[in-house]
Amino acid sequence: MFDRLFLSAPHMGGTELGLVQDVFASNWIAPTGPMVTAFEQELAALTDVTHVAALSSGTAALHLALRLSGIVPGDEVWGATMTFIGGVAPILYAGATPVFLDVDPDDFLIDLDLLEAELRQAHARGAKPKVVITTDLYGHVVDGARMARLREEYGFVWISDTAEAVGAYRDGRHAGKGADFVILSFNGNKIITTSGGGALASDDAEAIERARFLSTQARDPAPHYEHTTYGYNYRLSNVCAAIGVGQLHVLAERVQQRRRIHTWYREALAAIPGLDFSPEATGMQANRWLTTVRIDPAVAKFDNEQTRLALEAENIESRPLWKPMHLQPVFAGAPRRGGKAAELAFEQGLCLPSGSAMTQDDVQRVIDVIRRLAA
Repeated sequence: MFDRLFLSAPHMGGTELGLVQDVFASNWIAPTGPMVTAFEQELAALTDVTHVAALSSGTAALHLALRLSGIVPGDEVWGATMTFIGGVAPILYAGATPVFLDVDPDDFLIDLDLLEAELRQAHARGAKPKVVITTDLYGHVVDGARMARLREEYGFVWISDTAEAVGAYRDGRHAGKGADFVILSFNGNKIITTSGGGALASDDAEAIERARFLSTQARDPAPHYEHTTYGYNYRLSNVCAAIGVGQLHVLAERVQQRRRIHTWYREALAAIPGLDFSPEATGMQANRWLTTVRIDPAVAKFDNEQTRLALEAENIESRPLWKPMHLQPVFAGAPRRGGKAAELAFEQGLCLPSGSAMTQDDVQRVIDVIRRLAA
């Protein structure tokens, strides 16, 4: 049996251990320190978003963004139905109401035509959302220029969930650029990792300073513990930040390899009827965090679950696309808008192994299994 081939395993670059050893040598193990500062500065340079707070997770970053946006119980927060639970659960933390919108059938990003139509109707009845969350799914990047125009016209706060799109660009701008708040994630399966971690970025200096305050238990300046509001234990540790600094040094290489892996899959499987890969929109450079494929069983004569099981039999991990949030029991009864593009993508879609440490021979293992199914 071959070694286990994981969907997206961590991939160290070589300098991370030395940086962590520097942290240990300095005994600066506490939640803040010079590596946290360096990581924040390098993230700001990468994204071209001026201010960054390094945090314990992308979910924590979204929770803080919603609080800083003034969300209170009863407010509506709109977002794409196809996403990871961490990209919407903080809406419930805030006591707000999630409204789920359908996605584009090609790249699974929020359907901006649908969003614009729904905003127009909501404006007419005086019920606009306070916040709209866009999700840069699987490393594809939403049309930021159009989102900025919609924000200007309808007056919502735009939060860009860029957890899956670090190192991705559209029209020459890093994913999330132009949003009021940008959510980043460095979970163990992301394109770069800090083991567990995330960040909140914004061009609003006061908002990020407030985020740092709230993420360290909202402790007021005093020789004792003084609190005029409540906060959270959301700050990234100096140790994890050291890993992140090292990972940023190899980010461009990781993106290049994931895009190369995507090309290998696409070229090798292009002739199989019923298999479709997500295209890149004009001006986009997706990071291809995960290569996704849609399998139409009526044409291919096999489906995504048969493919997943066949891969698993060869010790290869794959995974269905994100199950739409409006189909999740926890969100039963939540408002939803649009058609069934997300539902169909979930029914037919599969994420293929895409880790940047994979070799062409590793990719060929996956290709061979799919080709046998199609034979």
